[in-house]
Amino acid sequence: MHGVAMDSQPLVSVVIATYNMGQYLPEAVNSVLGQNWDNLEVIVIDDGSKDDTQSRMAVFNRDNRVRYFQTENQGQPRAKNRGLKEARGDFIAFCDADDIWHPNKLTIQLPHFTDSTVGVVYSEVSYIDEHGETVDKPQPYDRHSGKVTNHLIIKNFIPFGTAVIRRACLEKNGYFDENLPMGIDWDLWLRYSVDWKFQYAPEKTYIYRIWSGQMSKNYRGRYDNAFLILNKFIDCYPEVLPKRMVARAWADMYVSRGMAIASAERTFKEPLRDVLNGLKADSLYWPAWRSLAKLMLGRV
Repeated sequence: MHGVAMDSQPLVSVVIATYNMGQYLPEAVNSVLGQNWDNLEVIVIDDGSKDDTQSRMAVFNRDNRVRYFQTENQGQPRAKNRGLKEARGDFIAFCDADDIWHPNKLTIQLPHFTDSTVGVVYSEVSYIDEHGETVDKPQPYDRHSGKVTNHLIIKNFIPFGTAVIRRACLEKNGYFDENLPMGIDWDLWLRYSVDWKFQYAPEKTYIYRIWSGQMSKNYRGRYDNAFLILNKFIDCYPEVLPKRMVARAWADMYVSRGMAIASAERTFKEPLRDVLNGLKADSLYWPAWRSLAKLMLGRV
């Protein structure tokens, strides 16, 4: 396995899976085509859109860097996997159809792959609203580089659209899990983290759009999936994590779900049960004690 000589500009395949995002999709595609990195292709997988996506994509018909595929509606994991299977590049990146890349994204991130043990390079994000106006949003997570499994098992700190991956990650550790409706990126990163280093580039290379038409704010569904993903990873890779990290991961999962429910639904009993389960998993996990105090004092 060799590092990458960046003066040669290896091909980067950019996968955009889209569903009814005609109003934003051309801007996403143009932001990728506007890179100061010439050797790239854009693979748009239209997952059964019912809007004007097809007619809006017509402007790219003569650009041989853009490949547009229409499929039946099969859901996000299958659409993304179709894009990955069409990709020809040694490196693969992602852009959500309602988001935008900075023009220097690839020139910032690709040089980090000169280390042949790095499988994923990700970066920082900025935010806009549905009208393209800047939104100030605090960054809730610490970012990590190197062997990140111990950090990743607690929080998915990688903004999905910022990630660029080595093709070898797909070949060695697989594609998105099509049985998961949500959380597919966390599942993928956990698997990749077993064999690859991750590298964080602190520059903001990706603009994330916050707007009303995004995937549902279904926090209960999100946590149901997160429990599944955590279980699956621990079952498949029992030797990777020290026991204390497994305990901490379960503690954080219960506490996070409990506090999300308490905050959204203003209930007490179910969140209390979750927080106590968290403390049962790891009695030394101080955020669980802090959450318990907040619950008891009614300060959620």
